[in-house]
Amino acid sequence: MKPQYWFRWFSEHGVPRYAVRAAAKQGDRFAELVGGPTGVSDPYPLIERMRGDGPLQRTRIAWAGFDHDVVRSILRDSRFGVRNPVGFTTPRALQWIKDAAHVPANPVEPPSMLVIDPPEHTRMRKPVASAFTPRAVRKLGDRVEKVTVELLDGLPDDGRTDLIASFASRVPIAIISEMLGFPDSDQDLFLEWGDRMTPLLDIGISWRDYRGAFGAMNVMDGYLRAHIAKLRANPGDDILSTLVSTGDLDDYALAATASLLMGAGFETTVNLIGNGVVQLATHPEQLARLRAEPELWPNAIEEILRIDPPVQTTARTALEDVEVGGVQLRAGATVVVSLAGANRDPAVFTDPDRFDVGRENAREHLTFSNGIHVCLGASLARMEGVFALRSLFERFPDLALDGALRHRQLYTLHGYRALPVRLGHRAPRTVPQPVS
Repeated sequence: MKPQYWFRWFSEHGVPRYAVRAAAKQGDRFAELVGGPTGVSDPYPLIERMRGDGPLQRTRIAWAGFDHDVVRSILRDSRFGVRNPVGFTTPRALQWIKDAAHVPANPVEPPSMLVIDPPEHTRMRKPVASAFTPRAVRKLGDRVEKVTVELLDGLPDDGRTDLIASFASRVPIAIISEMLGFPDSDQDLFLEWGDRMTPLLDIGISWRDYRGAFGAMNVMDGYLRAHIAKLRANPGDDILSTLVSTGDLDDYALAATASLLMGAGFETTVNLIGNGVVQLATHPEQLARLRAEPELWPNAIEEILRIDPPVQTTARTALEDVEVGGVQLRAGATVVVSLAGANRDPAVFTDPDRFDVGRENAREHLTFSNGIHVCLGASLARMEGVFALRSLFERFPDLALDGALRHRQLYTLHGYRALPVRLGHRAPRTVPQPVS
């Protein structure tokens, strides 16, 4: 890999990596939260300790907010824009080298909707939004049902399996691949690329992880451009074909949009399903309540999203001088907002550390963000989560965790790399109920 890519890593991740580690050694709790092993495996005690330091607090790394009101206000405030997770400035001496390192289209670089503000954000988001309307998502219900049933049929009778590899990852990758017009045979490729690229959303990743992510980006970019060329010649009825036919986006923007939709359509849901399995398996009284009151399944998904959100944090940058939570921020200040912290704010959620599938205001969580950058695929993720988890526990009523759970070593995306379970006996397949 060319030297300019190492300099790019050094400016974007190397400097933050060393700064976070140094701050953690000096006792900075936020640095431990975003860069330490405790923050990865169980961030919630650290979040609660930090909540007591005020609604908006200055750490050695960035401003940080953990309270529901502050987080929601910042996400909805047009005086804040999006940017990379931490506002480190690239040293001027390295900027020209960084700029020389051309980056293939990917979810964490412009023109990806994730990292641009209006009016560019509006232009990129509008043509995609129609694919995620409630009506469009409802039409996908039959496909979600078919994929889920086929996967459950393929699990071993009364055996052990890693539910991430055999089920949780397979449901969303099948759906988003179809929505983008990719052949089923290529799903494993996207699973591999996604696994290598997701560390880019974290703060201060290692050179090894960056190099792996960059290699995956290059290969996926070539795949996407070839796929886009095919769609130009022979468009289908998928999202990407629609974007190609509008003629508003060049190949780089189309590839960036496709990679974002692929990642967002997969990562949130695989973590939702995996986290949901753990919550339900370790709270049998809540699972028993769902069996007695199956109409609570949609609310149970909201509670899973609240108590253990697949996406833990995001960031915003003040576009002008602004006051938030009684604190005056200067233009250019970066605020890391904790979605996980907002979701356990005791001012909003009674007994917030308790998992309760009947919680009346569970849907007030901020897991899917808020404001103009609210997740487009939220309705789809909810539908997939309801059907996948309900069907799983109906087909395998004795399912139990069986072995060491392996967390993904990431802070921003919170979930499991491996989820070993013993399935128990297989119940007869029942007629699937409508997903709300």
